[in-house]
Amino acid sequence: MSKKTLVLGASLNPERYSYKAIKMLQDKAHEVNALGLKPGEVFGTTIDVQQRPYLDIHTVTLYLNPKRQEAFYSYVLQLNPKRVIFNPGTENPDFFKLLERQNIAYEIACTLVLLSTDQY
Repeated sequence: MSKKTLVLGASLNPERYSYKAIKMLQDKAHEVNALGLKPGEVFGTTIDVQQRPYLDIHTVTLYLNPKRQEAFYSYVLQLNPKRVIFNPGTENPDFFKLLERQNIAYEIACTLVLLSTDQY
């Protein structure tokens, strides 16, 4: 089942995990939206630089350190995803609390591992 995903912290750099996640999400037939610092395109997915009101986001996968996440707290909560994935290095107890208050599930996991082991 496709889970529409927002990659938050998307990068045009092929060495970055967010870049790899976009590719793997597409390979596994998930619809992908991406938000990053620089506009561009990765495998046909547009990287937006402005917070857009994406509809029906199932999962937000984070590739931003906790300090950089602060600017996106309200945005993510407004999207009301089913879950937020905190990839390695993005763990953020302050954000966990906000998500819990909104009854949004979160996972401390690696999106690439979840996808490659069919646990996404």
